[in-house]
Amino acid sequence: MYITLCLDFGNTRLKYALFDGNQLRHTEVLENDKPELISSLLEQFRPHKSILSSVINHNPAIEALLGSFSKFHMLSHETRLPFTVPVGKPETMGADRLALAAAAVQFYPAMNNLVIGLGSAITYNFINQYAQFLGGGISPGFEMRFRSLKDYTAKLPLVKKDWNYPLIGYDTRTNILSGVSLGIIKEIDGTIDAYAEKYGNFNVVLTGGDSSYFAGHLKNKIFADSEFLYKGLYAISETNNQL
Repeated sequence: MYITLCLDFGNTRLKYALFDGNQLRHTEVLENDKPELISSLLEQFRPHKSILSSVINHNPAIEALLGSFSKFHMLSHETRLPFTVPVGKPETMGADRLALAAAAVQFYPAMNNLVIGLGSAITYNFINQYAQFLGGGISPGFEMRFRSLKDYTAKLPLVKKDWNYPLIGYDTRTNILSGVSLGIIKEIDGTIDAYAEKYGNFNVVLTGGDSSYFAGHLKNKIFADSEFLYKGLYAISETNNQL
C-alpha cells in the first residue's frame, strides 16, 4: 500500500494524519513546524505522497523538505479540485475550507451539503448538488469567544470549555459557560434552519476539533466526523499527486 501524509496547519493546532492506501490509520498533533520535526516524520513513516493545508505563515522550508522525500502537493486555489468555486475571489478561500468541500463531494456526491467546521473559527461551507462551493459564513470559535470576553473586559476571567454547566449560570464562570456554549448551539441550529428554508433537504456534516462538544446538543440531524478534513486532503492528494 502507498502511504500518504496529510498535514493540516490550523490557527490553533498543527496536525497530521497517515493514510495506508485509502484507510486512515493515525492522527496526531505536532508541537511545531520546524524542519527537524517534519524530517523525523518523513524518516519514520516514509510516505509516498504528502499534502499540506495551511492557514498560517508556516516555515517555508518544510515544503521543499516534503517535496524531496515524497510526491508533495501544497493545497491552494490553484489546486485541481472536484468542485468549482463560483465566488468573487476564489483565491481568498482558506485551504481548510477547500479540503472540507472536497470531502463533501467525495462522500456525498450530487447532494447539497453544509459542512460546519468547529475550530479556532466556526466555518459554514455550502456545496450544492452541482459540486459548486458557494461559500458560507465564518464566526468566532469556542475558545475565541472565551478569550474575547477575557481580553475585552476589565474583570471577566478566562474560562475553559466544559459541558458541565447549568442553563442559568449561578456565578461568573457558569454564566460565561452557559452564554458561550448555548450561543454556539443556537447559532449552529439557526444557521442550519436558514439554509433549510432556502435549499430544502441537504446533508449537514459537523467536524473539527470542537465537534465532539456540540454533536449531541443540536436539534438538527447531523453527521459528525472529526476526521472529515483529513479525508478531503487525501482525496485532493489522489487527484494532484499522481505517482
